[in-house]
Amino acid sequence: MADVPLATVRRFLFTLHRWIGISLAALLIPISLSGALLVWHDQIDTILNPQRYAVTGAQSLPTSSYLESAARALGDDVAPASIRFPENAEPLIVSARGRDAAGRPRLINVYLDPPTARVLDIVDFRSTFFGFLHRLHENLTVPEYSGRAVVGWAGVGMAVLGLSGIWLWWPRGSEFLQGLRWARSPLFTFNLHNLLGFWISIPLAVVSLTGIYLAFPQTARDAMSSIAAMNPQTQRLARQVAKKPELTPDRAIDIALKAEPKAKPSILFVPTQERGEHAGDWRVQMHKGTGDEVSVLIDDRSGQARLLAPQAGDRAASWIRWIHEGSRGGLLWSIVVFLTGLFPAVLALTGTMMWLRKRSARKALSESLGTAQRLNPAE
Repeated sequence: MADVPLATVRRFLFTLHRWIGISLAALLIPISLSGALLVWHDQIDTILNPQRYAVTGAQSLPTSSYLESAARALGDDVAPASIRFPENAEPLIVSARGRDAAGRPRLINVYLDPPTARVLDIVDFRSTFFGFLHRLHENLTVPEYSGRAVVGWAGVGMAVLGLSGIWLWWPRGSEFLQGLRWARSPLFTFNLHNLLGFWISIPLAVVSLTGIYLAFPQTARDAMSSIAAMNPQTQRLARQVAKKPELTPDRAIDIALKAEPKAKPSILFVPTQERGEHAGDWRVQMHKGTGDEVSVLIDDRSGQARLLAPQAGDRAASWIRWIHEGSRGGLLWSIVVFLTGLFPAVLALTGTMMWLRKRSARKALSESLGTAQRLNPAE
């Protein structure tokens, strides 16, 4: 079979790049912009809601004191399901899950002052600005209509745009460095689209590919576990938090620390139970100085601990999430991930303007040729 000319490949990629960008712009812009804002979730939330972060010191009370304070604030409708311990001078966050009057799931966060267990704020996360952004970014706020899968396929389109953009940017018959200059065209929109697209193309492809992994969690986990060992998923199918577990939260933390003395608790999950059954396991997620996250499962009846050290696949899955969120790699990577959310909106706008300008020019040329034929008919 004869080799396909590079010009043909370029025309194909240009057509693919153009129509993916135009057809998916309405999806890609809100997904990418919401992702850009989520990179700075903590920083922006601290500015918008300073009362939640008005802590007076470090953690000094037993875990049970925080859960009891949160339970009093929540009332009888919902029970605390987990508590997140801060790494720095930040509030402890107790989370509870329930349903509203319409049956929709609720995630209620209680912010507590570490040295006093005083309630700083109570937030129904789904109703907050960032709760909306999370739902928009993860499932377009329509999980019941396969919103998560739609976001995943939009990520496929974004990755194709990033990778095809590199080929289209590459200067034909010119040196690489000449392609980095601004004035490759007299048009501002072309130069802006060309230069921004080049610098963001590889990070955009990376963030998009990691997003695809997160959008199809079960399929991605099956694929990952086929090439690297992973711990079994901890099942929390019961929706009812255990009301009277055998162990206390303080005892569960003590057992976890004895099982993994070199780690620090980051999240404690209260056991759940089905009606008539015994409470399940307490789960303590712990952070090691090496950066690894380990889980300790504690049987509520016997107090026996099982350590789930991260396997190679677990570490890879964690890094995929961290890369996508920009939560690891320092300030530089956070800025890069932020730009991968900001630039697609600019690229969609400039790309659409370029397409409309070209379409208008083609229409004007066609009308001009038609006028010329009417004035000078063939004999």
